[in-house]
Amino acid sequence: MSERILTKIENHVATVTLNRADKRNAVDTAMFDAILETAAGLAANPVVRVVVLEGDGEHFCAGIDISVFQGAGVGAKSADSLQPLPGSTANYFQSAALVWRELPVPVLAALRGSVFGAGLQIAMGADMRYASSDVRMSVMEIKWGLIPDMGITSTLPGVVPQDKARELAYTGRILSAKDAFAAGLITEIAEDPSLRAHEIASEIAGKSPDAIRAIKKLFNESWKDDPAVGLRREAELQAAVMAGENQAEAAAANLEKRSPGFRDPDV
Repeated sequence: MSERILTKIENHVATVTLNRADKRNAVDTAMFDAILETAAGLAANPVVRVVVLEGDGEHFCAGIDISVFQGAGVGAKSADSLQPLPGSTANYFQSAALVWRELPVPVLAALRGSVFGAGLQIAMGADMRYASSDVRMSVMEIKWGLIPDMGITSTLPGVVPQDKARELAYTGRILSAKDAFAAGLITEIAEDPSLRAHEIASEIAGKSPDAIRAIKKLFNESWKDDPAVGLRREAELQAAVMAGENQAEAAAANLEKRSPGFRDPDV
């Protein structure tokens, strides 16, 4: 059995590849396990400043492998997996999407071909999504008589209006890249989404890692918060950033018209 996930780290950018091209990168139990293990390793690696998440071959992810539904049936198969994991509010399936949201660094998804069901929900866990013009996206769980349950209630609000989210979930309709962009599911349509995601990732990796991590934390925790709570969190995170040496280095580099030399944060 080949490795389900491939990871390469270069110049502070981790490229994470779903590695099951012969199955359109459909997610089986082994891939669920590999996603959680990979994300945990990235979260603990202070060198990583940005993650690019992509699929091998012509597709990002066609959804959950049908093998997950066979045998004892989805109900019996997933009974324990529907309970929250230790120390988390998310269960086994939800975590495969939410780990990208919970990583302390930005995650950019590069999308091609099929982005269906579980694939769409994993992609929605990323901060941004860059897609090729041939991409097709669908909240496809209704096809199997299921609901979308991989963290979609955490990732879709603020990206897609509720009526549009309902329509997609109720119908399982497949969207073209143009329609997905109009709906807000895609950040940008690009001729080469992997190249575009890496361009943006390199730009982000050159910024202060303290500030980037604080921005992600701020948006994750305050985007839908009570305004007073969000304003207070802004001030608290800013104070912590300003107390660090990377902020001083960013300011000095700008004043001295040179490239900054940032220190990787402690994790």
